[in-house]
Amino acid sequence: MSVTTHPTVAPLTGISSMATRQLLAELTQAYAKSSGQSVLIESVGGVDAAKRVQAGEVFDLVVLASDAMSKLIASGHLSADSLTPLVFSGVAVAVPVGSAGLDISSEEAVREAVLAAPTLAYSTGPSGVALAQLFERWGITEQIKNRLVTAPPGVPVGSLVAKGEVAMGFQQLSELIHVPGILVLGPLPDVIQITTTFSAAMTSLCTRPTEVQALLSFMASSEVAVLKKRQGMTPA
Repeated sequence: MSVTTHPTVAPLTGISSMATRQLLAELTQAYAKSSGQSVLIESVGGVDAAKRVQAGEVFDLVVLASDAMSKLIASGHLSADSLTPLVFSGVAVAVPVGSAGLDISSEEAVREAVLAAPTLAYSTGPSGVALAQLFERWGITEQIKNRLVTAPPGVPVGSLVAKGEVAMGFQQLSELIHVPGILVLGPLPDVIQITTTFSAAMTSLCTRPTEVQALLSFMASSEVAVLKKRQGMTPA
């Protein structure tokens, strides 16, 4: 009796920053279930991800914040035509479980909470850069610089908060909602909210453009909007 075998389709490969790790795990799992095409996406610190793509490491797609994507497109590492916005991600504030609740309902309240915090941390990504600019605008950079704890690339700010290494942490909500041992106070007030757009694109080294384009279309479709909201993000 002859047995018909079907060749195993190689997985599509990608790289992303940590901010979208949980979301991409859900999206790729859903895509594999509906299409039969598996996808392997490695999530690392955003700066490291961009460096690896620039160094010529081979991936089929990349998912990073809009500024990093723009640079990779400009340097010829990504296909501009394939750029697909996926989600908008905002920054939230967290403290260790058991801490006294802080008022973060207004810009002034957040400023006062930052000034009162014995230690604080924010990510090294684009949201962290924007926070540093906010502290500069408030005129408090010098006052708090010795209390800032920098999370190493790829290490979630939430984990520093959970261990009690910092009293107050700022990071994208998507990266905080799954961390045990912390209390997420809520998003920054609208007037100072920092929103990052995460997009996906095919790399210029990709040899399977039709398959990657199908994946990108799925990840941008309305049918996966509920997954994005569950991860603390807004569909783009």
